[in-house]
Amino acid sequence: MAEPYLSVVIPAFNEEIRIQRTLERIVEFLDAQPYSWEVVVANDGSTDATARLAGEVAANRDDVTHLSLEHRGKGWAVKHGMLAATGQYRLLCDADMSVPIEQVNRLLPPITLGADIAVGSREQADSQRIGEPIHRHMMGRVYNSFVRTLAAPGLKDTQCGFKCYRGEIVSLLFGAQRIYGFAFDAEVIFLASKSGLNVQEIGVEWYYEQGSKVRPLTDSLVMTCDLFKIRWNHIRGRYSRFRTSIPTDIPPNR
Repeated sequence: MAEPYLSVVIPAFNEEIRIQRTLERIVEFLDAQPYSWEVVVANDGSTDATARLAGEVAANRDDVTHLSLEHRGKGWAVKHGMLAATGQYRLLCDADMSVPIEQVNRLLPPITLGADIAVGSREQADSQRIGEPIHRHMMGRVYNSFVRTLAAPGLKDTQCGFKCYRGEIVSLLFGAQRIYGFAFDAEVIFLASKSGLNVQEIGVEWYYEQGSKVRPLTDSLVMTCDLFKIRWNHIRGRYSRFRTSIPTDIPPNR
């Protein structure tokens, strides 16, 4: 099978309520696009019917893959989904589609020409947040202030589950990833900044969805601890095998 233009990577943990509907909507949209594509469901050890439902879709479509993993966290699932994908561009898309798949073209050339990573952002001038409780918004802003200080200076929003990576840089970044919880986004952006990659924030429409796997208080504390772990890993040289400049065999996206 030829290398697809776009891979859509969907991390999933106990998503039986929506995974089939999500896949149907994504496939319907992508079928109407002028480029080739694939979908990879990275199943993070779900204990409900997620595996069966995603597997049924994959069994009937050559362009949909169900990747069965042990349960180790969202970052773990995203890492393996990204590395298993083969697209020239690889989109991280949450199973709840809080950012609708119809917005993917905002993160692709020609809009993001020159970007190695296009980050869907809820904090740009043209962004929209729909239905988000105020306490969730405030907690997110507090956490993001830590992210900007410790891992991703200059970025207003790193945690939106809608990001697109150039395929050539995926093994470089995700091969070095060590954080397997929700703070994996910050670690990958940190590694990208160390490599001199071009990261662009693009405004998106984001819809608050009930049933999020994020536990606001508990996970915020864990994620903050992971931010310090990223800095500690860096100080201790635990990213020493990670090349801090773009390899010469990876052409820039220009």
